[in-house]
Amino acid sequence: MDFNITLLPGDGVGPEIIDSAVAVLAAIEQKFGHNFHMHRMNIGGSAIDSTGVPLPKDTLEDCKAADAVLLGAVGGPKWDGLAAHLKPEKGLLSLRSGLGLFANLRPAVLHSELLSASPLNQSLAKKGVDIMIVRELTGGIYFGERGYRDGALGQEAYDTEVYSINEIERIAKIAFEIASTRGKHVTSVDKANVLETSRLWRATVNRVAKSYPSVKVEHMLVDNCAMQLVKDPSQFDVILTTNMFGDIISDEAAAITGSIGMLPSSSLGANNKGLYEPIHGSAPDIAGRDEVNPIATILASAMMLSTSLKLFDEAMAIENAVHRVLAKGFRTKDIACGKKSVGCARMTEEIALAILNM
Repeated sequence: MDFNITLLPGDGVGPEIIDSAVAVLAAIEQKFGHNFHMHRMNIGGSAIDSTGVPLPKDTLEDCKAADAVLLGAVGGPKWDGLAAHLKPEKGLLSLRSGLGLFANLRPAVLHSELLSASPLNQSLAKKGVDIMIVRELTGGIYFGERGYRDGALGQEAYDTEVYSINEIERIAKIAFEIASTRGKHVTSVDKANVLETSRLWRATVNRVAKSYPSVKVEHMLVDNCAMQLVKDPSQFDVILTTNMFGDIISDEAAAITGSIGMLPSSSLGANNKGLYEPIHGSAPDIAGRDEVNPIATILASAMMLSTSLKLFDEAMAIENAVHRVLAKGFRTKDIACGKKSVGCARMTEEIALAILNM
């Protein structure tokens, strides 16, 4: 089968991890007989350098025409001094909005081979971590009105959190649908003791929950959720939350699984056309040094195959290859725990070979 995939390498380690995903997808092509037509477009800092804007029009149009989009990472200190509307991260926010991607799915899984890499004590780690974080992606404080104004104490800045019932309903339905295929448990995370938006969030989630009687729903304040993730992450199945809370909670969940370099994510809209990426950033301090862990991006490509392209066996082949390579003892620096490690290129090669040798 033929598929069109837009690649957005971006900045920092982005080009390296996209190269890794391409190598693994090439192994899938060879093993299963597909043709992935992959073309690279600019976004973020690299786009600013070449075009003056973080999301060129032709990049957005190419993404709209593709079957799926695979992103590396954007940003870095080089562009920190730019105005807010020209920062690399603005390109990513505009891409999500332009593609209508309102649901961000971030699975946090502690692989059995990496128990020693988790900061959890071993008794907790052995209980396992398998959480799906469902984060609302195009609303909330990241997209609300913002600016500067004169206040009682002089100049002040403001950012506004806004959520509509429709925005909450559509993300809640996705969380409940996912939970119905997993552990049938949704934890909705908010700050309803302080925020009006959270009170609307909680009331709306309760209303949606009535359509899913087999799924248990509980509400948890975000500060308590952060604590509970450290105390016993095995209690969670699906976590449903807002844009900002989801950004923070998912990074904490990543840390307890051993490394942020292990976790992929997908961003989906109404038509299941998705944007797939690792949850980590551009890591400019290690860019070009063959140190970055490519597994998050490789697993993001597996999510792309299963969700947008409906290639379920192929996605499973990638996931199994990652498990086999980890079981053999291969580790990148971030998960080596002081032991011998391999670089990004070698880890990629081993995963691709594992696919071909299945």
